[in-house]
Amino acid sequence: MLNISIVLYRPAWEQEVLPLVEELLRVKNLRKIYLLDNTEPSYSPKDGLTAQAVLQQRGLTAQAVSRKLRYMPTGENMGYGRAHNIALRESAYYKTELHLVMNSDIRVKAEDIDAMHDWMLMHPEVGQLMPKVLNPDGTQQYLAKRLPSPIDVFGRRFLPAWMIARRNRRYELRDMDLEKPVNAPYLSGCFMLLRTKAAVEAGLFDERYFMYPEDMDLTRTIHRNWLTLYYPAWTIVHAHARSSYKDKHMLRVHIRNMCLYFNKWGWLFDKERHTFNSL
Repeated sequence: MLNISIVLYRPAWEQEVLPLVEELLRVKNLRKIYLLDNTEPSYSPKDGLTAQAVLQQRGLTAQAVSRKLRYMPTGENMGYGRAHNIALRESAYYKTELHLVMNSDIRVKAEDIDAMHDWMLMHPEVGQLMPKVLNPDGTQQYLAKRLPSPIDVFGRRFLPAWMIARRNRRYELRDMDLEKPVNAPYLSGCFMLLRTKAAVEAGLFDERYFMYPEDMDLTRTIHRNWLTLYYPAWTIVHAHARSSYKDKHMLRVHIRNMCLYFNKWGWLFDKERHTFNSL
């Protein structure tokens, strides 16, 4: 069975969240969807009961919605990883074998999630899986990566593209055949199909990060003992916001949390990074 968690912040309910939830409720192996709403209570224009009512108006039965969907307003903007951990701990408590962490801006078919679920059950050595990720225009997003050095992270943001192009190509695994599976040490948090046991062994998301490198941190920790696979047999669509490129506040958040990451793992000397990046 499978649990799915989605962290929301000032969500576009009608345009984004509800169509996605409607599709996810079609997943045959679904146990429960957790909608963890980090929106401030004073701002949120719609609560979970209203969301459930809208889903019922779309033709879903009240029983299916109440049994399969749990709306959880957290009461604060607590951060991405910390909110997902609430649902991950429930997966661990109920011994739900797989847990899908995903963004609300993802478009995916229910039958593909079921296929990924079944594939993971047949491959117990895999701790985490991410499919091929496309932009809405059909071009590929390169979200399976090697672990970055400081120059990879800050160079991408502050140096001219031509200066960092060669490093960036290697960082994003463009030097590899991405039509084949890759055991990558960094998989994007937009869609993380996790084996619950592997996530628990890794300590779940490190809650010291507000957002951004928590997916990198968790993937590399799982990668120590499990395969963390980019697996292009399935594709999803991701409307990638890249908010730190548009918002100065989010840029400061990004920089602060990347500094936390390098303080934890090492700035220049990170032996594990060197080992994992030898793909």
